[in-house]
Amino acid sequence: QVQLVESGGGLAQDGGSLRLSCAASGRTFSLYNMGWFRQAPGKEREFVAAVSWSGSYTVYSDSVKGRFTISRDNAKNTMSLQMNSLKPEDTAVYYCAASAGSSRYLPTTPWDYWGQGTQVTVSS
Repeated sequence: QVQLVESGGGLAQDGGSLRLSCAASGRTFSLYNMGWFRQAPGKEREFVAAVSWSGSYTVYSDSVKGRFTISRDNAKNTMSLQMNSLKPEDTAVYYCAASAGSSRYLPTTPWDYWGQGTQVTVSS
């Protein structure tokens, strides 16, 4: 069982930056691949970024590639998403998620645990 809690959301200006964090409980955090997803009003939840259990492999959606950076610290049971060059279309609720599946299939591997989400709003 893994419990996930996001933090760091808020309001940013167009072109600004925010850093999201995800804190995980449980002793097996290092065995899970981790990811970020987002859901904008009226839209389906979409994949943003993922990192393998070891941190050696990362994958991003085309919409955030080059602007967002995902990372993890297994010693602290935390994962982060550094978001730079933010755009109004990045406005959404951001969720962290954990997957016990193979990192080979990221991000399509099933996601087993989800956080409650944190709101990110980017104003133009």
